[in-house]
Amino acid sequence: MAAWPSTNNEEVGSMATKLYPTRHNTLSADPARPLAHSNETSAARPVPHAWPDQLAIEEPLEIRLEYWANSKPQRKSVSITMRTPGHDLELAAGFLFTEGIIARWDDIKQIRPCGPVVNGQDFQNIVRVALHPAVQVKTATMDRNFYTTSSCGICGKTSIEALKTQNPFGEHIKNLISPSVTRTMLSGLPERMTAQQQLFQQTGGCHASGLFDAKGNLLCLREDVGRHNALDKVLGWALMNNHLPLHHHVVLVSGRASFELMQKSAMGGIPLVAAVGAPSTLAVQVAQEFNMTLVGLLRHQRMTIYHDPGRIEGHRAAQSGENLGRTTQTNESLVNTAVGNPARRFPRPAH
Repeated sequence: MAAWPSTNNEEVGSMATKLYPTRHNTLSADPARPLAHSNETSAARPVPHAWPDQLAIEEPLEIRLEYWANSKPQRKSVSITMRTPGHDLELAAGFLFTEGIIARWDDIKQIRPCGPVVNGQDFQNIVRVALHPAVQVKTATMDRNFYTTSSCGICGKTSIEALKTQNPFGEHIKNLISPSVTRTMLSGLPERMTAQQQLFQQTGGCHASGLFDAKGNLLCLREDVGRHNALDKVLGWALMNNHLPLHHHVVLVSGRASFELMQKSAMGGIPLVAAVGAPSTLAVQVAQEFNMTLVGLLRHQRMTIYHDPGRIEGHRAAQSGENLGRTTQTNESLVNTAVGNPARRFPRPAH
């Protein structure tokens, strides 16, 4: 077992703050992170006025990996991502898992923050992860040939084929009928998540990912300036607490549903992904490949089901007949004009 205690299962993401000597009010995604007050002058006011801005911290996090190859210890920097400090160990563990570098929490021998404390603050910008000698690491995976970002630079088909080969839980999703949820439950998720997004409420500048059970109970919420970081933190929490695969859970993301978020959800074995925004075409293709229920535009008591409504009670549909719609070119940009079935765009649910 890795040398790090489990996180508190009851904590879904409280954001207590304290004074923090920087120019702007800056907030991190950790309950113990500090807050500062600034004396910025607002140009929008007719007279100079002290306007206390609150900004989400954006700092680089480097993940350094120690592993064994050819009976020799190796060290490699595998990622540098811009993130909001807080839950950094979850972020590192979740990233390594969703990249296919590790398969389970027990692959990690030790995980710890290191490096200098940032500007006298109480966080560091490096996480060092040591794997057990028996863990076989694929160096090609660490070179991010699997995928890089939502604009990964390779074709969508290749991206999905790579995901199929790297995903330990994805094939099982195809045969799952769980979780069985209602439209009413899904419609209530954004409000439940927003109520816990204290960092967003104070800054307006953070994404969030929330993990729910089939009854709509919020199990884990994480916020970050990067939408992919927020989901990696949630999956890292699940990994560290031995909750994977998440075959009976729902994840809600605050922005759009991208390929990257669908990839990470599939890696965690999540059958139902909901997003406040709309998905991309490649995100819908991932949902089709792994038979994941994908709900988008989930807001104001409305939703659009882009694939597989069969897990939503009252909307059991045949798995066949799903299509991505035709793609046309308008003003030199690709626009999908017929995603899914307009009949599956639902108004306010009946109570």
